[in-house]
Amino acid sequence: MVCLGNICRSPLAEGIMRHLVNEQNLGWEIASAGTGDWHIGRAPDYRSIEVAKNYGYDISAQRAKLFTSECFDEFDHILVMDKNNYKTVLKLAKNEEQKNKVQFFLADNGEVIDPYHHSHLFEYVFNEVEARCKKLIKEWK
Repeated sequence: MVCLGNICRSPLAEGIMRHLVNEQNLGWEIASAGTGDWHIGRAPDYRSIEVAKNYGYDISAQRAKLFTSECFDEFDHILVMDKNNYKTVLKLAKNEEQKNKVQFFLADNGEVIDPYHHSHLFEYVFNEVEARCKKLIKEWK
């Protein structure tokens, strides 16, 4: 799961997906990262932590990481939250196989809005991300 700073959207997606995958004992490796490096090592935004907690998910132990070209070797799917992150991630791909791993988190190239500057959007983003995580699990099982 990839967003800009790895503190709002992608940590929610990572935490929700990991929780749901663990409930079903699927054994998938789930991670998130950002295309920007200014939050590396920091916890998710307190608003993401709060909204996740309100719905029974704990993402407080997660720490922001930077998306690197090595991520293509570690993961089968690279799910990006918006068009800018899509472009940034594709630039790091070394070949067509890696490029083919990159897709939008939402179906039909939809973008997950960045709630960072709009606190009232965190719950909306949470609900959108949780619903998509559930659909992805059904698709990939």
